[in-house]
Amino acid sequence: LDSLFFALQRIITTLANKNEELHNFIETLSHLLAGVQVNSGQVVSDLEEEFDTLFSILEEAKESMTNTIKQEQARKSHELQNQLTQSTNALESAEELLEFANHALDIKDEEEFAKAAKQIKDRVTMAPAFRLTMKPKATDNMTHLMVDFSQERQLLQGLRFLPVPRAPEIEVQDCMVVDNAVTIVWRMPVEDSKIDHYILEYRKTNHEGLPRVKDERCWELVDNVKNTEYILMDLLVYIAGLKFDSKFMNFRVRACNKAAAGDYSDPVTLETRAFNFGFDSSSSHLNLKVEECSVEWDPQGGKGLDSKVKGKENKGSAHLTNLKNMTRSGTPSPKRGSNTRSPAPRGGRDRFTGESYTVLGDTSIDSRQHYWEVKALKDCKSYSVGVAYKNLGKFDQLGKTNTTWCIHVNNWLQNSFAAKHNNKAKSLDMPVPERIGVYCDLDGGQLSFYNAESKQLLHVFKTKFTQPVVPAFMVWCGGLSLSTGLQVPSAVRSFQKAENGLAGSNSSLNSMAQ
Repeated sequence: LDSLFFALQRIITTLANKNEELHNFIETLSHLLAGVQVNSGQVVSDLEEEFDTLFSILEEAKESMTNTIKQEQARKSHELQNQLTQSTNALESAEELLEFANHALDIKDEEEFAKAAKQIKDRVTMAPAFRLTMKPKATDNMTHLMVDFSQERQLLQGLRFLPVPRAPEIEVQDCMVVDNAVTIVWRMPVEDSKIDHYILEYRKTNHEGLPRVKDERCWELVDNVKNTEYILMDLLVYIAGLKFDSKFMNFRVRACNKAAAGDYSDPVTLETRAFNFGFDSSSSHLNLKVEECSVEWDPQGGKGLDSKVKGKENKGSAHLTNLKNMTRSGTPSPKRGSNTRSPAPRGGRDRFTGESYTVLGDTSIDSRQHYWEVKALKDCKSYSVGVAYKNLGKFDQLGKTNTTWCIHVNNWLQNSFAAKHNNKAKSLDMPVPERIGVYCDLDGGQLSFYNAESKQLLHVFKTKFTQPVVPAFMVWCGGLSLSTGLQVPSAVRSFQKAENGLAGSNSSLNSMAQ
């Protein structure tokens, strides 16, 4: 019966997954069907607009060329009409002179005849008929204004839809997710020399498998990609690369030529799991001002509890700035802190109090390997970074119990840099890095600290964790900023594989530092 029960459970799980897959596919088909209707109407509208524009251009050209013909007609008509008028006047003058000359032949008086002959001679010299050009100033030919539309007609007859590139194919086997950067590789199914660029789109999601039409996040776009490979990383978010705050990421790509963009490739889903957590403000020491990814020392935190409850939380923002102006006697040290106890918040663990200026992460680690980074704010006097069991007492200080492991930085009075566990310290003979990387392998029983920039190993604890741990932090006179959503860096993974023989224990500091 047990075997049948488990077999039935597997069948039910398989059917549920298939039902979910079919539901997602039906939503995709419905979305595509609606898209076909909308996009078809849009391209018809665009086509009509293009033809209207073409008709308008032809009408404008026709009107312009007709005006040119009319202007040429008017010019020639004017020229020829002027010549016609002048020639008519000249003819009338010549006919009159001819008639006068014929009459002069009948004059008998020699003196009168000589006078008439001289007058005729002078008039002939000045006659318009002899001054006119007998060549027309214009012809009746208008063929120079004829138009040959054969090429244009051929172009119009050859109108076709734009040559659209084919959909690329993403090479999943060549894609990589390493060091908070995603490398996407694709190829064209057929070589296309007319492709100008590609458009890559990505979307974070917590759903495995094919992308869902209705997802909580929108597609983001990377335009004008010139090659068939792209490394996606955001240096503005984290120096280490993208923040992986989702389990998966969907990717798709399309090719573009000078005319149009082609269809999207089949989408792919890549795993981008990483350890995401923030500071747990509900149990932090009252002298710590806690936000999701930052914590600052606030010496007035306990005194201002009532005003904070009423919403006046901005007083603590100026305390860090004023630390430089405070005297040593006005700033309680970690060893002289007040032991004022405050009531624990309802539904949570007791707040850290007394000299334990501690804040824990809000997410525990119960398996696998995880990595996060911490950066101290400028002039921070004292801080610790490490892990602890969740049952850490509210008076317990990091590194002073057998349930906490940390490295501690002290810049107050006497500088020190040490690894601490079970009230024992091992001095670390190296500069304190600007950012500290923390690697926790709960299953392998290893906690390592690195220079986050160079990936130099600072210290490693080897122990057998008997229960889940939580990231743990101590801050005094300063502040810390937290970077999560990070993969274990490849350099750290390689180092862990090469150095898995480092010695250590849960009760001593025999581990090696490099």
